[in-house]
Amino acid sequence: MSNRGRVFGFSELAGIDVVKWPRFLPANFEKPNTRPLMQTGPGHYDDAVFTNLASRIGSPAAVNHSSLVSPLDRRLFLRQLSAGALGLIGVSACHNAALAADESRLLVHSKAPMNAEPLLPELVKSWVTPVESFFIRSHGNTPQVNADSYRLTVEGLVDAPLSLSLTDLGRFEPHGVTATLTCAGNRRSEHSRLKPVKGVQWREGAIGNAKWRGVRLSDLLKKAGLRESAKHVWFEGLDAVEDGGKTFAFGGSIPLEKALLDRDAVPGALLATAMNDQPLTADHGFPVRMVVPGYIGARSVKWLSKIVVSDRPSPNHFIADVYKLVDEGTLLEVAETGPIYRMPLNSAICTPTAGAALKPGRVEVTGYALPPGVPGVSIRKVEVSADSGRSWTEAKLTSTASEFCWQLWSVEISVNSATKELIVRAIDSRGDAQPEAVRWNAKGYLFNAWHHVPVN
Repeated sequence: MSNRGRVFGFSELAGIDVVKWPRFLPANFEKPNTRPLMQTGPGHYDDAVFTNLASRIGSPAAVNHSSLVSPLDRRLFLRQLSAGALGLIGVSACHNAALAADESRLLVHSKAPMNAEPLLPELVKSWVTPVESFFIRSHGNTPQVNADSYRLTVEGLVDAPLSLSLTDLGRFEPHGVTATLTCAGNRRSEHSRLKPVKGVQWREGAIGNAKWRGVRLSDLLKKAGLRESAKHVWFEGLDAVEDGGKTFAFGGSIPLEKALLDRDAVPGALLATAMNDQPLTADHGFPVRMVVPGYIGARSVKWLSKIVVSDRPSPNHFIADVYKLVDEGTLLEVAETGPIYRMPLNSAICTPTAGAALKPGRVEVTGYALPPGVPGVSIRKVEVSADSGRSWTEAKLTSTASEFCWQLWSVEISVNSATKELIVRAIDSRGDAQPEAVRWNAKGYLFNAWHHVPVN
């Protein structure tokens, strides 16, 4: 049947429910006149209503009336509007190229692939880490993704495989979460002091806390329909990783139970399209990345292109071969060892920095503490010592306590001419304490011993 002369409701065209507008539109957006849009021909709608909507939402199509004439512009406007729930309004195909890392604010370990972390005093200025101060972990190239042609597939042990555009994702109910991501190799440089290990020699800054917004993984899986034998969910990115003469995509997987574990305001896993209320930048996974609260950063796959439901963990190199705690890394040991999932209890001193000259007297010490990636577990207290651990002073937790998020802390402590180092340790709500020392492992993962900062 021809659609000529058919009346379309605004919500039908935009792929959203009008009653849900306040949930995803900008705070200053005024609900438009909701009289129906008249389609007078294929791709042709009432100009007055489009002008009204475009001018209020700030669409690029609102520059002048002539820009509203093209059916393509109308389709672009509707795509942007339906994507508003995911923080994608105004996103274009070249967005990711324009928002790369500000290297002047980061300690860059490598540029190809890009791996960088912020300086510690900058890191703890805010509970929510600004994008420009957020660590970057990449294993391969940073892909240039065209938002208009982007597709995400959901396949495997599902009843109805999906192929989704950004517009399609925008039709799912949006959700948000504040969560800390940390690299499994955070503080690896300290691990190398025990015995050298390969890999990026991260200091204490491969960690950050951000506000993420997007679609719950559980909602996509429910839409596709899970088969009874489903047990794991695989993720695959668009980046090309070169290793051992081979090229392959970065990937990961999580147990299905984690994918479906939506608790209160914390989803088990989120397909994030926005970070700190802005579309993802290239370095952080534009246009879609996984965010798996409580798990090491490697499970939050960037530049997400494929989701596979399976009865076993992913065979991808980064699940099957690495991100495992092994002593020697033999083929047998790797095969017998399961992958790392949860992030560990950890803490670090961020000011004063290593080598700082301190005058005798009271000194303010600040830093972060990270609870383990266990549902419901938080930081109970943080303690700092200036006398090699003989006595401890409890720090004040200065930021919000939220599940799967770090907490910032500060304390004033007395130092004297005999003070050679400052030490911090954290205790979680279960009473588990950060260990004084950790066992060496061949990859330098999960270093969470007491953090020592030498001072003068």
